[in-house]
Amino acid sequence: MKNNQIILNSRPSGFPVADNFGYATTEIGEPGEGQMLVRNIYMSVDPYMRGRLNDTKSYVPSFQMGKALQAGVVGQVMASNGGKFAEGAYVTGMGDWADYQIIDGEGWNQVDPDLAPLSNYLGVLGMPGMTAYVGLTEVAGLKAGDSVFCSAASGAVGQVVGQIAKNMGCHVSGSAGSQEKIDLIKATCGYDEAFNYKEEENLPAAIKRVCPDGVDVYFENVGGPQLEAVLMNINYKARIAVCGLIASYNAKSMDDMPPGPRNLMMLIGLAAKMEGFIVSFYPEACAKWIEIGAGWMKEGKLNYRETITDGLENAPAAFMGLLRGENVGKAVVKIADQ
Repeated sequence: MKNNQIILNSRPSGFPVADNFGYATTEIGEPGEGQMLVRNIYMSVDPYMRGRLNDTKSYVPSFQMGKALQAGVVGQVMASNGGKFAEGAYVTGMGDWADYQIIDGEGWNQVDPDLAPLSNYLGVLGMPGMTAYVGLTEVAGLKAGDSVFCSAASGAVGQVVGQIAKNMGCHVSGSAGSQEKIDLIKATCGYDEAFNYKEEENLPAAIKRVCPDGVDVYFENVGGPQLEAVLMNINYKARIAVCGLIASYNAKSMDDMPPGPRNLMMLIGLAAKMEGFIVSFYPEACAKWIEIGAGWMKEGKLNYRETITDGLENAPAAFMGLLRGENVGKAVVKIADQ
């Protein structure tokens, strides 16, 4: 059977370009004993993948030259040779940028297609939703009454951050890159206030305007000048959960890194905490979020937007668009019909 794949042609220097990716067609065989053949339906593209394009040591292995890239996928088991899941089951896990793959089931989970749209298992009920929950509750110790600020607030994680914080009784503010995105997160994602960071000449003043009582919890997705500006507005015992630093992801060298933060000393006098985290290190909290998130969705207390790109061949463009901030909510590639 033919299997189309997106492979890594070359490693980018700075921002990725189309030539870094290639399209290949291979043959895929039958699953061996204990294995399953999965037809991919939706595929995720995420900011962390930019680091995997580099040949550097990290918490996840680099993508390999000439091989299919990997991403979170949700698909259907087409054949099972005594495998973990039965034929016809819908499953999610880390798979290839491809039409099909053969898996042994390790690290994969079955999902209920009646509980939510399948793409939601890559977004609000998948890694982005889990990341928002873990960062706020496990890392930042969110409590009712906190003043919360989130950068990249209209993104896959930021949309859920706002709603978790609002549902837990917090004042929530954020930043996004367009008026359309600001209107969205204020209308549907729990944000009380927000500003367009691209139009603000004075970021510390903008944060003070939307967080008049200061910042107790900062969910960090961007870094650079926004982190520096938040540090100018943190309260005593503030907690900063560092999820990502997308402003630095495409730097060619240390010299190309965005400025800041120059004011880390603010952490000392205010006894504040800044902690990075990897969501997969918190499996119990991740499982708890699926239960909580699904319940909130049924109650109408959790809204979510996605940007869905059709066609495996358009996955590189979707990924590069994500890095440019063109998506609203979770960026997903639709590979096949359900």
